Amino acid sequence: MSQTLHYSETTGDPFRERCERRILHTPTLMTVIIDFRNGPWPEPDPFHSHPHEQVTYIAEGDLIFFAEGDEPKRLTAGDMFAVPSNQPHSIQLLSPTARLIDSFTPLRQDFLP
Repeated sequence: MSQTLHYSETTGDPFRERCERRILHTPTLMTVIIDFRNGPWPEPDPFHSHPHEQVTYIAEGDLIFFAEGDEPKRLTAGDMFAVPSNQPHSIQLLSPTARLIDSFTPLRQDFLP
């Protein structure tokens, strides 16, 4: 069965101060819209990793993407990054707001209610 998410008709799930996410998923793929309204950040978030593969599209804003073993990369609206399973990574928000579209496989069960 197909699913839709109408952004304007949904309420984001807050996960930290001035940040929220909206989630749509199938049994094996999850897409998450993350809205940040707490930038710019003076330093990057702490590195983290997870067993999920991740692809992120920057829909709005500017950030620096950090991945262990790679040079930091400045990214802006229209850019993307991919993170393999278990690679430590982080971001630093450079703009006041940002919208990221994350896709994960398998599902991030820790994001579900």
